[in-house]
Amino acid sequence: MRLLLCGYGASSKRVAALAKERGHEIVGVLLLRGQSADGYPVYRPDERLPEADAVIDFSHPVLTKALLAADTGLPLVIATTGEKEVLIEQMKEKADRQPIFFSANMSYGVHILTEIVRYATSLLPAFDIEMTERHHRKKVDAPSGTLIKLYDAIASARPDVHPVHDRSRTEGARTDGEIGIHSVRGGTITGEHEVLFAGHDETITIAHHAQSKDIFASGALDVAERLIHKENGYYTYDNLGI
Repeated sequence: MRLLLCGYGASSKRVAALAKERGHEIVGVLLLRGQSADGYPVYRPDERLPEADAVIDFSHPVLTKALLAADTGLPLVIATTGEKEVLIEQMKEKADRQPIFFSANMSYGVHILTEIVRYATSLLPAFDIEMTERHHRKKVDAPSGTLIKLYDAIASARPDVHPVHDRSRTEGARTDGEIGIHSVRGGTITGEHEVLFAGHDETITIAHHAQSKDIFASGALDVAERLIHKENGYYTYDNLGI
């Protein structure tokens, strides 16, 4: 499989390394500025691109928007976090011309976590819910795209909830519809997500701990290997068939 990478941060570098181990080829990297990419050819999304089978995008909303605006016609695996609603709208608009997959977290384990959290929410209607995500000190967005994905799963099972990001700004007891959102940044934490269900005299915690970025890179490659055989359309883990 011939792959174009969109962006060249830590996750894209792991995709490049694992792709080589699987026998795939990185034919270029899409960037908006003149950065280098460890010797790989660099292109802008609107340029004439080399022959490729798919694009894997671990970048930034600005670069992802440029990718979606370009007429590549290629299968796109998009794992960008930030500006989720805007990006999804653009993806769905383009999906009649090419297969496009989106997930804020490329770990299949996180997909299963999301389904577990959704199910637990429906089973525990009287429990308060608090959510915490922890990432490395260089992560720029908060809360993480994965936590937003988990929150959306909770809201689908309990539509009357609303997020509360900073309780230090108000005084008063917790209300029934609150979902506490907490972001922690420090060190080299790859990614940790925890959902706490707190009831009367008991708590239940559901958590996922990423031990390396390889789970995201490997997940993206797994998706790309399937997506290149799919018809045009908008895909997630729910309908891709993994």
